[in-house]
Amino acid sequence: MIVKAELTFPSVLKDEAVICNLCKQFNIILKIVEASFSTDTGWAILTIEAAENEVERTFEHLKNLGIEIKNIQKVT
Repeated sequence: MIVKAELTFPSVLKDEAVICNLCKQFNIILKIVEASFSTDTGWAILTIEAAENEVERTFEHLKNLGIEIKNIQKVT
């Protein structure tokens, strides 16, 4: 399955390699569609390709980090 989602990152994660680590921790193919980061916050629009349960695990991990996930769309 392929999903597209918008993520909003809190400032406490500004120095963390969150997106890079996702590919190491989960069996996903991740593409950054668009992103913007500053010292206060950041956002990114990503597509993630993986088995449905792996996408769910990835999103759960992001939520546990305090990242807001919205506008989730399945891509055909």
